[in-house]
Amino acid sequence: MEALWFVLVGFMIVGYVVLDGFDLGAGTIHFIAAKTDAERRTVLAAIGPYWDGNEVWLLAAGGTLYFAFPMLYASSFSGFYLPLMMVLWLLILRGIGIELRSHGKTPLWRAFFDFVFSVSSALLAIFFGAALGNVIRGVPLNAERYFFEPLWTDFTVSANPGILDWYTVLTGLMGLATLASHGALYIATKTEGEVLTRARRIASISWWAVGALTIIALLATLRVRPQILDNYRTSFAGIVFPLIVILALFGMLSFRAKQNDKAAFVSSCAYIVGMLGGVAYAMYPVLLPATTDPAYAITVHNAAAASYGLKVGAVWWTLGMAIASGYFIYLYRSFKGKVRLEGEGHG
Repeated sequence: MEALWFVLVGFMIVGYVVLDGFDLGAGTIHFIAAKTDAERRTVLAAIGPYWDGNEVWLLAAGGTLYFAFPMLYASSFSGFYLPLMMVLWLLILRGIGIELRSHGKTPLWRAFFDFVFSVSSALLAIFFGAALGNVIRGVPLNAERYFFEPLWTDFTVSANPGILDWYTVLTGLMGLATLASHGALYIATKTEGEVLTRARRIASISWWAVGALTIIALLATLRVRPQILDNYRTSFAGIVFPLIVILALFGMLSFRAKQNDKAAFVSSCAYIVGMLGGVAYAMYPVLLPATTDPAYAITVHNAAAASYGLKVGAVWWTLGMAIASGYFIYLYRSFKGKVRLEGEGHG
């Protein structure tokens, strides 16, 4: 059951990054893709029906993690308290930026909340990328499997690192580039005119950043955590994830060149699935590595809840996901197609 819940938690996290990732990316490129108030309202209208629903996946992933692996939840929420509070405030500011811009009619009011929305979206993309870097690199767990990390130390990867070092900054930049590209491709599927043209241009430029950072991050990961390839050496099945990443990058490039925006966006979704799935496959059964002593690592075996609870929870999780999936399918089908402003529109 531990392995099953490892997959389920991974599924929830990947679902969140794919879904909320495109509206985080839309916020990141907000000032670049949209120049006028009408264009910015168009971008907001493109994500308007979805963004708050997409964030529910983050709450659901946290709840699933708490249920299945309570030790990991307790340890990580304690050790990452400061960045988690920063993420919480950025999520709040992002929502404020979206919702309050329409409550004032002056250009300064709307420009301010557009700025809040864009900056908070970009910082969230960086923070989530850096969080993944911390999980891959490991944290200074003690014998009780708790830890504390300052925001930064000397930016080196050591036995007692900070939350930010050269490696996690690199993964943060990769998260920013990935979600900016993801958001640009999504905006291209939902808009027309100048916004569409700019979104395609951003997607074209950001593809090179994503491709380059994918290679650089892989090489850096092999340096920081050489054992990351152990599972790939013991089982050939894992090769599916690198293949998905390579094919997705090629699909993003070729479909965008053909101006097939939907196929390019689907390729971007596949890229995220391949990257995060590949990391999960490489990490298993470790949930959070220890930089102090490998024996202190949190794994699916020492962090899982009781077996009976996991079995019962799997039934309720399946029912809940069936309802949630049905709702999201209905939602996305209801608002498919290009967005068009009507009257004041969104925002």
